[in-house]
Amino acid sequence: MNEFDLKAAGWDQNPIVWDRAEAIANEIKRLIPLNKQMTALEFGAGTGVTSFILSDSLKEITLMDNSLEMVKVMNNKIDAAGAENLKTLNFNLEKSDLKDKKFDFIFNQMVLHHINDIENIFRKFYNLLNPGGFLAIADLYTEDGSFHGEGFTGHKGFEPEQLSGMLLNLGFKNISHKQCFVINKKISDSVTKQFAVFLIVTQHP
Repeated sequence: MNEFDLKAAGWDQNPIVWDRAEAIANEIKRLIPLNKQMTALEFGAGTGVTSFILSDSLKEITLMDNSLEMVKVMNNKIDAAGAENLKTLNFNLEKSDLKDKKFDFIFNQMVLHHINDIENIFRKFYNLLNPGGFLAIADLYTEDGSFHGEGFTGHKGFEPEQLSGMLLNLGFKNISHKQCFVINKKISDSVTKQFAVFLIVTQHP
């Protein structure tokens, strides 16, 4: 089991998860013209909080995660809610290509800093989008490593301008970014720090 398998059962008990997802979903709805004809992919969906918030604005959402335990939690929530337009997929997009599927909208939050090869995953997003489709990425601004603490091997946040340049080079257009949320996180018994979250929105040509 990976770290997210171990955290899955208690994930939704953290109020920050809900507050952050609500803030990001609200910005997505403000910046992207979602409609009931659009199909979407949430990459690294976790327990699917953001997808549940956006579900009434879209035709169908595929909730992809490589943690089987997270997918089990999502399935239980979908069954309980009767959310027929939410479909789960246990899949590792970093290591494999998703074939014969296209989407009008791809989104993720707090996932990118766990991805080793950013350009590779951006290229996969590009190939999975229909022409004119949208991509929304929410993640941490560059931080000092204290968000995850010692032993974390992923990225210590990002500069949105750098990511925007990578997206532009791959062919994306209409790229914009803004701060959308601030996380107050206790990193020791006596220290609480603020970590800002940005949202990048861009479009397939």
